[in-house]
Amino acid sequence: MKPQLTPDIFEDAVQELIQREQFFEKIVTSYNLPPFWQREPGFATLIHIILEQQVSLASAKAAYTRLQATCNPLTPETFLQLSDIELKQIGFSRQKTNYGRALANALLDNVLDLNRLEFLSDDNVREQLMYVKGIGVWTANVYLLMVLGRPDIWPKGDIALQTAIQDIKGLSKRPTSDEAQAMSEAWRPWRAVAARLLWHFYLSQRQQSYL
Repeated sequence: MKPQLTPDIFEDAVQELIQREQFFEKIVTSYNLPPFWQREPGFATLIHIILEQQVSLASAKAAYTRLQATCNPLTPETFLQLSDIELKQIGFSRQKTNYGRALANALLDNVLDLNRLEFLSDDNVREQLMYVKGIGVWTANVYLLMVLGRPDIWPKGDIALQTAIQDIKGLSKRPTSDEAQAMSEAWRPWRAVAARLLWHFYLSQRQQSYL
């Protein structure tokens, strides 16, 4: 099993980051420690993350809630029983419908084994997940961070994180995906903890919930 964040390790890592960057202390002072967000491993969570691609958390959560109400339990088998029209009514675009079906089929055909991921390196987890159409590096990294609890993951391309960096640093413009990732190098080996702090700041300012 690979290194994994626990609440105690997380709190120690937060204190280490505070020593490096004053704005992390500002986040904790203003909004307390972030919740120790953790998602259940499996198909349902990956579908949820796919729904979160390039949309607001609120709209993705609403679609996911409708999906859970329609598919109970939510499994690859039950998902594949839904028609294009049903998925559209739930909130799936045509593209995300294809992605969901690709994931369901990959699991049923044993092309992807989610139970093995906890034993693989970060790079190998990405390789396994990204073999499935519709799972890119952002989706794979969010799974690594939120489900597998890996401590040094930076979800490159996350607009909320880029916006949080702009706001907390008082920058005149939002850093690009590459610029934000370059900044995150200073937070190794706790980039996932830095991301959690910045998400907490972003959501607290907007009074939203991550999960």
